[in-house]
Amino acid sequence: MAEASADRGRTTRQRLLGAAAALIAEVGWGGVSTRMVAERAGVAPGVVHYHFASLPDLLITASTGVARAMLEELTGRLAEQPDPETGVEWLLGELSRYTGTDPASLLIVEMYLAAARLPELRDLLHEIVADSRTQIASWLRDRGHAGDTEATAAVLVAAVDGLVLHRGLDPGLDLTALAGPLRAMVRTDGHEEGSET
Repeated sequence: MAEASADRGRTTRQRLLGAAAALIAEVGWGGVSTRMVAERAGVAPGVVHYHFASLPDLLITASTGVARAMLEELTGRLAEQPDPETGVEWLLGELSRYTGTDPASLLIVEMYLAAARLPELRDLLHEIVADSRTQIASWLRDRGHAGDTEATAAVLVAAVDGLVLHRGLDPGLDLTALAGPLRAMVRTDGHEEGSET
C-alpha cells in the first residue's frame, strides 16, 4: 500500500515537472503560476507545494531536468561519432531540428535568462554545461584532437547555445552551412582548414 502511494507521488511529481517545463516554454519563466502548473498537471494547487518548496524550486527542477537530459543525449550521441570533424557535421545536423522557437529552444532561452537572477539556477546550469564540456573534451582527446581540448569543448558548447539562439532570430539560418569554421577548430591534424604547411 505504501509502495502504491509512493508510486502515485512520483507520478504526480513527474506530471508537475512536465507541466512546468511546458509552461515555461509557452508563457515564459515569469508567466508561470502555481495555479497554471496545477491545472496543467490535473491536480489541486496545494499539491504543487506538497512536492516543491516553492514555485521557483519547481521551475528550476523542471528546467534543469530537461536541459540535463538534452545535453546528455547530445553529448552521448556525439561520443558515438568516429572523429571530431564528422562529429561537428552530425552536431549541426542535430541542431537543425531546433528552430529557436520550438518548445525546447524556448525553455533553454528562458532558463538562461532566469539564471541571470537566480543563483541556484545559475549554479545548476553551470554544472550541467561543465559536465558537457568535460565529456566533449574527453571525446576530442580520445579522437586525437591535438589542441587544447578543454578550450575547444568550451567554444563548441558555446557555439551550440549561440546557434540555437540565432535560429530563433533567423529561422532561415542553415546550420550545416556553418560547418567549415567548426570543423577547422576540431581538426585532429593540428592544422587549420585552408592553412599551408
